[in-house]
Amino acid sequence: MADKSLNKAAGTLDETIWGHRWGYKDTRFVVNPDRSVKVTGNRYAVSGYDMPDFIPFVEEMLGVTIDLSDIKPERADKPVPEPKRNAAFDAALAAAFAANQFTNDRRERLLHSHGQTTADEVYQVLYTHLERVVDLVVYPESQADVEQLIQLAQAHDVCLVPYGGGTSVSCALKLPADETRTIVSVDMRRMDAIEWIDRENFRACVQAGILGSHLEERLAAEGFTCGHEPDSVELSTLGGWIATNASGMKKNRYGNIEDIVENVTLVTPRGVIEHSMAMPRVSMGIEPKQVAFGSEGNLGIITRAVIRIHKLPDVKRYGSYVFRDFQTGTAFLYDLSQAGVLPASIRLVDNVQFRFGQALKARPTSSEKLMSRVQKTVLFSIKGFDPHELVAATIVMEGTAEEVAYQAAAIKRIAARHGGVSGGAHNGQRGYMLTYAIAYIRDFLTDYHIIGETYETTVPWSRIQEVCDAVAERAYAMHREFGLPGNAYVSPRITQLYHTGVCIYFTHGFSAKGADAPDRIFAEIEHAMRETIMAHGGSISHHHGIGKLRRDFIEQTLTPAGMELLREVKEGVDPGNVFGIANNVFALEPQAER
Repeated sequence: MADKSLNKAAGTLDETIWGHRWGYKDTRFVVNPDRSVKVTGNRYAVSGYDMPDFIPFVEEMLGVTIDLSDIKPERADKPVPEPKRNAAFDAALAAAFAANQFTNDRRERLLHSHGQTTADEVYQVLYTHLERVVDLVVYPESQADVEQLIQLAQAHDVCLVPYGGGTSVSCALKLPADETRTIVSVDMRRMDAIEWIDRENFRACVQAGILGSHLEERLAAEGFTCGHEPDSVELSTLGGWIATNASGMKKNRYGNIEDIVENVTLVTPRGVIEHSMAMPRVSMGIEPKQVAFGSEGNLGIITRAVIRIHKLPDVKRYGSYVFRDFQTGTAFLYDLSQAGVLPASIRLVDNVQFRFGQALKARPTSSEKLMSRVQKTVLFSIKGFDPHELVAATIVMEGTAEEVAYQAAAIKRIAARHGGVSGGAHNGQRGYMLTYAIAYIRDFLTDYHIIGETYETTVPWSRIQEVCDAVAERAYAMHREFGLPGNAYVSPRITQLYHTGVCIYFTHGFSAKGADAPDRIFAEIEHAMRETIMAHGGSISHHHGIGKLRRDFIEQTLTPAGMELLREVKEGVDPGNVFGIANNVFALEPQAER
């Protein structure tokens, strides 16, 4: 039974979400009469002030003039077909669950029928239509509810789709168009309790439907942190992190999700998969719990996990450094990674994203203008930096005062060897916190016929520049091939460091004004760029999973025997394909059936 003292309501901000678009309803980018831009609400560091350089920067990068009076009309009558009913299942569900635990409301069904993939999901919801919509939404409130729901689905041949925060950007929630059974979305967010905290051994048992922001708030009230902080931490769930094998911005200190989780409870049609107890590490042969990581809704429903927790850090300190160019910044990261003093988070943004960050600033005061002139004199006249080449690293250090002081000194020393110039703590904090607000820009620009997305990969140190150059070249070439207006926007940033390589996060977009089916064009270009990434030594994904978006690249990632092994696991735990979402290898037909 969950300890109620650990599960008090989180926060005071309004948590009403947009629904089909990204994020909270109190937050959006809006245009002022003078063409400056403002972020509504007070949730983020960029909220509440005018940004005069935002629109000019976007126009410069895309090589177009944005007509702010020409807003792409969102479809008001979003089509939701009548649900496919299964009378026997409906009756059994009504007998077993409370009336407020299931609904076939049209709006709820549509909201639960997609994730946040730009071209293949959000764009279609807003401007065209989805091919398939869930027929029912169920809200389990306990482990027993989940087990019973799976039994009912198995008995009545119903398809179940686990649903957490709906933030997937890999089409993992996109429903198979040819699924003829009743599809039930299983919304896990009522299962959001911290069941217990083991303070002496630094672990906690947490239900899988908890939002990342709520998890951190409740742990912090007890003096702890989980430390897992993906860009979507406000909206995504613990179960979703496990199902996608996620990474967070502070993985250097706290680890990726597979390092944080000690035990997982996965409920399948064949029964419950979990270890009998959580342990720091165990050598027991092949560990069944590992099938939960990256399972992407194909095998069952994750209901809880035992996670490692940490005392809240005594000190949190931000920093930033500016380097001459991307290659120099990368060399700095390489030396830092080999020195063994990685801070909780360190990210390198290229020149385009550096200048974009400047465009998100408020209109400067007189004193700020003076300070800016001094800084520019130092960087450009004295140091000889090129304003269209320089890059920036943002840093977060956490730990004891001694740890943080040691890290700061080592980072300063290594940065100096590469000609780095300190940008200060304020810019480091601002750069880090901008991550949460930037996701809203996609939806704002879509209103003005601009379509874009981010995607990531893991790359060896030796091939970073090769991959970045190849992706940019391919994007520009395909932009010309499709006859799109203006220029393509392509910008990389390095977000996570490993001993043998890094995660590169690309942002890509273009103006689709006048183009037919821009979502299809974007999907084709994105697919081509993934081909390019892998051809030049990048991975299929770093932390977003495969879903259906990257299914064509599975055969370049796994051997036939590996794919067959996964299919046999699926057959073993879900022979009736109750979990028929068809992600990852399960989106592909076996070779013999093609």
